[in-house]
Amino acid sequence: MADLIIQSAVKNTLTDHNVSADFYDALDKEVEELLEDAAQRAADNDRKTVQARDL
Repeated sequence: MADLIIQSAVKNTLTDHNVSADFYDALDKEVEELLEDAAQRAADNDRKTVQARDL
């Protein structure tokens, strides 16, 4: 899957911390899994629209 996060936005949010290069890959994977789970929950409820409650 494509990169789902914007590294500069993450770095701007974590201004008081250093961010290691591998953090971005790990965060991207977490977001991907979150999206897959939400899509599956919507499908399990016979919906094509993913909603906030699917998170």
